Amino acid sequence: MCMDLASSYASFSKESSKLLIPIAGEAISAGFPSPAEDYLELGIDLNQHLIKNPISTFFLRVSGNSMNNAGIYDKDLLIIDRSINPTPGNIVVAVLDGEFTLKRLIQDHDNYYLKADKENYPAINLYQYSDIQIWGVAIYSIHELKRINKSL
Repeated sequence: MCMDLASSYASFSKESSKLLIPIAGEAISAGFPSPAEDYLELGIDLNQHLIKNPISTFFLRVSGNSMNNAGIYDKDLLIIDRSINPTPGNIVVAVLDGEFTLKRLIQDHDNYYLKADKENYPAINLYQYSDIQIWGVAIYSIHELKRINKSL
């Protein structure tokens, strides 16, 4: 897998136009209903809220289901930050002998592993590979909410 990140950075500038998406002034209740407010704030710039280090941040599309229990699903769009120092518990993009994978970084005593967040997937012992790179840390997953057909 080869990515040309340099060309994508060339189009980034601090003066680039911002797309402000309207945001409701109140948080929405996911429990019992609450009174609605009849106004919207001017808007938010999602880049400002989701991307802390633009020069080291990129998007990746997920392929597979091994991270479903972490809330990451097939075809999700991930925001990856390469400037974050990965620590155990982070979900990371790793390159193992030239192959990309997305797993949770786990430490058990002095050994490090990559583990899927789904049952029946074995842990990957990093010491079994000759070329290991932790390429970035996943910070957000964007996915479409699925509609289910259920009647009361």
